[in-house]
Amino acid sequence: MTRPAPGDPMPDIPLERAGGGTVRISDFARQRAILFFYPKAATPGCTREALDFSALKPRFDAAGITLLGISKDPPARLRSFAEKQGLTVDLASDNAEPGLAETLGIWTEKQLYGRRFMGMLRTTYLVGPDGTILRVWERVKVAGHAETVLATALEA
Repeated sequence: MTRPAPGDPMPDIPLERAGGGTVRISDFARQRAILFFYPKAATPGCTREALDFSALKPRFDAAGITLLGISKDPPARLRSFAEKQGLTVDLASDNAEPGLAETLGIWTEKQLYGRRFMGMLRTTYLVGPDGTILRVWERVKVAGHAETVLATALEA
């Protein structure tokens, strides 16, 4: 499967908000958005990433950039994760199949200790006001990632 690249439209697939209701990329028309996909709420790397984006949220807000963290976790788990960690970024569940992660090609087979399973590739997208992908960060390493995304988004 070919993954969407910069210049391609971001698929407009609905996601369930952690706080209820749905959200889709078309809801962010006329503004830039950062969509960060992470494997599983409340795991060390995913918690760090969400905390880092939360810490920088005021700077993203000041630049008119919306943040949305996305995983396959059910909305109730995301709500609990956000409350426990004091997250300020919005979270959404991509638990439909096929969902946005499948369409993007980032829900894929992984292997850990010889065991194969389906999982999320940690990936971040910068989406322009017209819904076009401006930048993709694949196979993200958490340390310093939110700062890198902010710097790039401010230049875009």
